[in-house]
Amino acid sequence: MDQLLRPCLPPGVAAHARLANVRGDRLVFVVDAPVWHAKLRLATPELVDAARSVGLDVAGLSVKTTLQPVRPLPPATRTAPPMSAAGQSQLEAALALLRSDALDSAGGDRTTGRRRTRKVPTEPASGAS
Repeated sequence: MDQLLRPCLPPGVAAHARLANVRGDRLVFVVDAPVWHAKLRLATPELVDAARSVGLDVAGLSVKTTLQPVRPLPPATRTAPPMSAAGQSQLEAALALLRSDALDSAGGDRTTGRRRTRKVPTEPASGAS
């Protein structure tokens, strides 16, 4: 029913109002601010006529104001802009530098990428007890 009456709502009100119920001979709308409450009340005759045209036997309109948005907010979607070829090559060069620095600090060999291992003496050093 809400979808049938939505085109009959005054401009700008549709995003802030929804049909919550049909109680007896009254349409019950929910709005998210007092300004939309007033605008919807002013449109009562048109909305009642529209409801009758879709088969509802209504004579009036009730409007309730809520502090919550009448429609759930869509999830924020962030899309990163595509990276240019130059940006991609610079990013790869920076990553290569970071990898080589990480290998140096971990005792790795830049040319092979393998970590160097320490040789452990097999016999204790002389003079050790």
